[in-house]
Amino acid sequence: MSKFPKDFLWGGATAANQYEGGYNEGGKALTISDVTTAGSHTQPRRIGWVIPETGEKGVYQMEFGKPVSFPEGAIPCVMEDTYYPSHKATDFYHHYKEDIALMAEMGFKTFRMSIAWPRIFPDLASETPNEEGLKFYENVFDELLKYGIEPLVTLAHFEIPIELVLKYGGWKNREVIDLFVKFSTTVMKRFKGKVKYYLTFNEINMMEFMQIGTIGLLEVNHQTKAQSAYNQFMASALTVKAAREIDPEIKVGMMLAYQPIYGETCDPADQLFALKIAQEQFLWYADVQVGGRYPNFKLKEYERNGVVLDTREGEAEILEKYACDFLSFSCYGSGVQGTHDDGTGRAGGNGLMGRKNPYLNANAWGWATDPNCLRIALNQLYDRYHKPLWIVENGIGWDDKVEEDGSIHDTYRIDYLRANIESMRDAINLDGIPLMGYTMWGCIDLVSAGTGEMKKRYGFVYVDMDDQGNGTLKRSKKDSFYYYKKVIASQGEDLD
Repeated sequence: MSKFPKDFLWGGATAANQYEGGYNEGGKALTISDVTTAGSHTQPRRIGWVIPETGEKGVYQMEFGKPVSFPEGAIPCVMEDTYYPSHKATDFYHHYKEDIALMAEMGFKTFRMSIAWPRIFPDLASETPNEEGLKFYENVFDELLKYGIEPLVTLAHFEIPIELVLKYGGWKNREVIDLFVKFSTTVMKRFKGKVKYYLTFNEINMMEFMQIGTIGLLEVNHQTKAQSAYNQFMASALTVKAAREIDPEIKVGMMLAYQPIYGETCDPADQLFALKIAQEQFLWYADVQVGGRYPNFKLKEYERNGVVLDTREGEAEILEKYACDFLSFSCYGSGVQGTHDDGTGRAGGNGLMGRKNPYLNANAWGWATDPNCLRIALNQLYDRYHKPLWIVENGIGWDDKVEEDGSIHDTYRIDYLRANIESMRDAINLDGIPLMGYTMWGCIDLVSAGTGEMKKRYGFVYVDMDDQGNGTLKRSKKDSFYYYKKVIASQGEDLD
């Protein structure tokens, strides 16, 4: 009862814009991340802009949940004398062999990473991919397979090409569907036999809150958001179709940012509010990508808001026929929502958490640890979709301290891991949930997506880099490194 399945895929997860670096090497073009500055828990990350016709410059602050609103004619740009974390990140581009060896030492069965679209197609309209970019990822996959580590590849993990924003106006443009399918098809053909598992869009529902970094919109309204979501759904379905034609062994999943939502009180109004938050911010995206159809409540919302989707004949059938093979998701904790919010007691985290939960403890960034959230999430999602599940992000950010002898005693991360692994184990053994694997987020320290910091660390491996990009990039094992190694070796049985 205490072990995980023999084929359970233990591992860790990263993203190119936070980990890879080499932003202007190997023929890669710029992404939105490459023009996004660092920030902090209290200072939002920023994007510089310039109006080419006048030379006027300015800065936009990326506040969670607030759409980008650039002046007319302004475009994103790299500002002089400004630190951009994604440019170097923690330099997987030059350290991939060392990092993969560390993953192998921990016993990883899988490693989740992303491919930067503009590293493969610096010119999105080109029919010829960048061979140097393809070769880099091929080398990475070969290194992983050398150790028996299965790659799990995210095709779009907030690596929005600048060109997609400036030339096409973001994902609201239907032309982008074909551009993405060309990219995904190129990748799947090139790495046939090397990569079995793909995810199309990372945390696709985060377009509700971060439009510039997820769907590349500079003009945000009900219509543009709805059309962008539809276009990504179609691109995902067509990618599934292509995968089945290229290699029947390939499995394509969706990736959802998810958390159980608790009503703050037993007031029925709070329960209804919590239900609507879950539907509107999380579940309807999976209803389409995994379930194959738009839910009625979303269609009614579109009707109220005057949204009319630009669709083509036969596309509804494509969405249904080529739904994703499995549902992967991130889950860092739970959220509390209610109708009695007086403006006090707001939770921290990434803006999704709602009210503070008095029964849970939180880290310095406001992220609360919920020991039951994974079991609850797994039951909710499986009961709704009846497809295999994969937890591809879960973790705790902390300002780790390096002792004089070089050791890093991250007991808080070990405690977090233990609670979440127990929650997964109970979902598998007590509830019969088919869980494919677990990839803890930021397995080797990387830049925080929300704040652009390094001190908000997630990894089992410490990387010597500070918030200004200074450091040797030396890798050091934390106590959690040895703990996770023991957990994997015991197949989740030894959690002490």
